[in-house]
Amino acid sequence: MDMRPLKHFLALADMLHFGRASDACHISPSTLSRSIRQLEENLGAPLFERDNRHVALTRQGQMFQHYARDALEQWEAIRHSLMSEARELAGEISIYCSVTASYSFLYALLSEFRLRHPRIELKLHTGDPAESVGRVLAGEEDMAITPRPRTLPDGLAFKPMTTSPLVFIAPREETSWMPSTPQTPSAAQWAGVPMILSESGLAREHCDTWFKALGVTPQIYAQVAGNEAIVSMVGLGFGVGVVPKIVLDNSPLHDRVTILPVKPELPHYDVGLCVAKRRLKSPLIRALWAEV
Repeated sequence: MDMRPLKHFLALADMLHFGRASDACHISPSTLSRSIRQLEENLGAPLFERDNRHVALTRQGQMFQHYARDALEQWEAIRHSLMSEARELAGEISIYCSVTASYSFLYALLSEFRLRHPRIELKLHTGDPAESVGRVLAGEEDMAITPRPRTLPDGLAFKPMTTSPLVFIAPREETSWMPSTPQTPSAAQWAGVPMILSESGLAREHCDTWFKALGVTPQIYAQVAGNEAIVSMVGLGFGVGVVPKIVLDNSPLHDRVTILPVKPELPHYDVGLCVAKRRLKSPLIRALWAEV
């Protein structure tokens, strides 16, 4: 069975850009366009509204998107179930994580797995960890390494791998706005501190709660996607940031910043592997899940 048209459709539905979708599918834009047209002809309905500058899913395309994901998941499940009978797994698993997680966890997670399952291909996508849970639940990624959400969605399974505290970091060079006694909570000394914070995600939620308890509206200098960039901006002297300590420990710029002994301390959080529960039906996903 040729499932490529469904994969082509889902790539374009996710990216809404023919160039990026064709690159992801390793085909030319003209081949992708032809594949979509043939699919629309077979279905008798338009799946996309498109012109030279714009691509969008039609209502029929949105309906077909759910079908295509379910069909591919069921096809993969039965195919790999049959493969497991022969004790050989083959296929593809996509993993989403931050840059730090890619070199902090992936080698330990995948080294033995690759030896046991050499025919399984692993696709790695890096980005803001705040997006990881949404991407997994939407079916855009098979698995993700991510902080555990405060409230775990019903459809998500999570396995912890390590724990990391959140820490306040500041430039090593003293500045006029640096809190003089961070170990003593004081609204006055934090009111004028330029803060460099994550745009969203668990670290931002904990930080907002901390400032609210102190009775301070933080002076936000910059909001950044991804924790690694926060270390860079703090090292350059733009302000005080909040990052997971594991990010700081693995940063090449860790010697340019210092940890502030802030009281009360921010919470620790669990970092682990997450997957949509429905995807655990796949023998490939179960095999990697069992590694943790």
